[in-house]
Amino acid sequence: MLHWALIFLVVSIIAGVFGFTGISAATAGIAKVLFFIAIAIFLIFLVLALMGGALVL
Repeated sequence: MLHWALIFLVVSIIAGVFGFTGISAATAGIAKVLFFIAIAIFLIFLVLALMGGALVL
């Protein structure tokens, strides 16, 4: 997921350099959404791992 966020960020930067501001804004928005989804999934798995580790002990 972070890989796709990075790809969209690079596309956004390249589109901004060439003056395609609409495409740049759209891909930056997509990259931001993917980044926050990846962070949310990471936090969910972190909490699950901590809870699962506590059950083992």
